[in-house]
Amino acid sequence: MVAVDRFTGLLDPPVYVVTAAAHGQRAGCLVGFASQSSLSPVRFVVWLSKVNRTYRVARRAPFLGVHLLRSDQHELARLFGGETGDRVDKFARARWEPRGEGVPVLDDACAWFIGRVEEHADWGDHVGFCLTPVDAAAESLPRGSLLTLGDVTDLRPGHPAP
Repeated sequence: MVAVDRFTGLLDPPVYVVTAAAHGQRAGCLVGFASQSSLSPVRFVVWLSKVNRTYRVARRAPFLGVHLLRSDQHELARLFGGETGDRVDKFARARWEPRGEGVPVLDDACAWFIGRVEEHADWGDHVGFCLTPVDAAAESLPRGSLLTLGDVTDLRPGHPAP
């Protein structure tokens, strides 16, 4: 699969912080697998690793938050991508507020939306969460201002890949 590795190595998509709240628990993680999946109705899919605490909370959550970060927000990415919620309360170290259904929304994100979970789909070591956006906010930013996968290759994940 060397050719596929070379193919994916050419990609540099934005990374996202996905947040969830369910049954009195909060969770959030940095994800690199996400995409709009439908124009009408608008749908967006985020894929969460099955070994991740955010996945366990998200499985019970009716809504998820999806956040974009600016390219200078490496420390926020490190918090949500390099720490595990199994050991650290990430929200104690980030500015956030609960929005619809208690979903944590990061105050410092340059853009975010809350999506209603329509369905889950198991695709190997990740589960896709199909979301319908119900609330959103976004700054106006020049192209090239988002934190991308290439910007966070130095992060050690809070959980090892399965």
